[in-house]
Amino acid sequence: MKRTRNALRRAGFTLVELLLVIAILGILGTVVVVNFSGAGDDARKAATLTSINSISQAVEIYRMKTGRIPKSLDDLTVGINDDEPLLKAGALKDGWAQDFDYKAEGKKFTITSPGPDGTLGTDDDLTN
Repeated sequence: MKRTRNALRRAGFTLVELLLVIAILGILGTVVVVNFSGAGDDARKAATLTSINSISQAVEIYRMKTGRIPKSLDDLTVGINDDEPLLKAGALKDGWAQDFDYKAEGKKFTITSPGPDGTLGTDDDLTN
């Protein structure tokens, strides 16, 4: 089969068509990157809030077993009356691998993560 000259011209893509496809792929890639760039930070926040909740529950169990709240979070990592510890030491880190801040006043307590910026007392802190 012999192709005509017009058929040979239309056999491939033009430069404009290739540039258009590359531009569309670039736009789609940018949209995907922008939409998923904050996913890691959201996951760390969710994990930190879950950890705060778990630590709060461990503090309440400690209070039921001993009649008082722990003086520090480290008290939750040692056994009470030869029981297993309520938490493992690794559970005392937030999603950014920072230590939680624990304050016990009377029968009340607060557990705070410094959040993404690593500084306590800022707007991104997470607390119970």
